[in-house]
Amino acid sequence: MPGVIAARPDTTALLVLTTTGFKVDGLHTKDWTDFSRRSSKPFDIVIALDGDSKDQHPSWPGQPETALWHYPSLDKKKNETDSDRDIRVIHTLHSLRRRIELLVSLRERVRSHSELRHDIRDMSHL
Repeated sequence: MPGVIAARPDTTALLVLTTTGFKVDGLHTKDWTDFSRRSSKPFDIVIALDGDSKDQHPSWPGQPETALWHYPSLDKKKNETDSDRDIRVIHTLHSLRRRIELLVSLRERVRSHSELRHDIRDMSHL
């Protein structure tokens, strides 16, 4: 939810990351202001995962390219089992990983800022 900072990262997401080999020690949630200060390192790309939050982003340092890769909320739905929610989290993280891998490979071959912008936004349809 835009403007709301979770007290800690989602436990199911951490479990999935751990079981797929990612180190999660020290991971913690952060406020947007941690990244939007004038002293912050500028971003090349900012990708929103929630359409509701995209319009509420701060002014990012460096005027990065922006895109929306919409994903549904991972909050537990009414009458949803823990197992069904866990599966949704796994699918979301798998999709994000695939898109990020594509993004990394794009950065190596893209010739212009404009081409990168279009490719990043096209990836929202994967």
